Amino acid sequence: MSILVDEQTRLLVQGITGQQGTLHTRLMLEYGTNIVAGVTPGRGGQRVCDVPVFDTVAEACERTRPNVSIIFVPAMTTRDAAFEAITARLPLITIITEHVPIHDMLRIRAHAARHGVRLIGPNGIGAISPGKTKVGIMPGMLYGQGSVGIVSRSGTLTHETASLLRDRGFGNSTCVGIGGDPIHGIGFVDALDLFASDPDTALVVILGEIGGGDEEQAAAYLSARKYPKPVLAYVAGRLAPPEKRMGHAGAIVRQGTGTAQAKMAALRHAGVHVASSLKELTHEIAARL
Repeated sequence: MSILVDEQTRLLVQGITGQQGTLHTRLMLEYGTNIVAGVTPGRGGQRVCDVPVFDTVAEACERTRPNVSIIFVPAMTTRDAAFEAITARLPLITIITEHVPIHDMLRIRAHAARHGVRLIGPNGIGAISPGKTKVGIMPGMLYGQGSVGIVSRSGTLTHETASLLRDRGFGNSTCVGIGGDPIHGIGFVDALDLFASDPDTALVVILGEIGGGDEEQAAAYLSARKYPKPVLAYVAGRLAPPEKRMGHAGAIVRQGTGTAQAKMAALRHAGVHVASSLKELTHEIAARL
């Protein structure tokens, strides 16, 4: 098994005819992802990488029965694209787009919650279950199949951690990039809950960064229960200056809150081994598997 995406994933690509949509459709197909349809309004009847294109999500769902959507549309049209997929009751939607307005994401998240739809992103890499499927923009060759689950705010940290594990002969069950924006869908707690019941995941890694309170929420979740698997973490940004955004929209320390030190302390208090480097992190993972 894995979480969120697997061999049963039937993927719909929204914005498939755009530059990024076409590029990543080709790369996901090369990885082995089952892409059943694409959507671009006004482009129905075309084919991209031999994938049929439809004008609407409703038509694509009726004709091809996707169960996951990935969105590659511009930020200002992301809300419309997400609402269309949510209204079609697709169980999982992955938003890759960066710079989605915060008010739009608040509406998207609320609409998804009302319809029981899970969201990944925005401004993230998506999700991959190595050897099974890739729904995102990560380089698939860096990810080996194994038993380490990763949930991360940073795509780069995810790539590097997965690559270091693969080089040591280990791999991943599923890696989920929750995205670097302050308002997002699935968070650390959601992923931890899913990994807890996944028989193919033996150990879970949290890759955090400065800003927001997601890591502290994960610590509170772990403190309140006996989690069935080891949890390790790495938090980036220990030397980040306050009030300066560091890469992601959500990666900023404001008025002393959201520091890497506070996040590390909360996770350690919850019994999580917090590594000081990715090299130490992968060494500790190897020692526990």
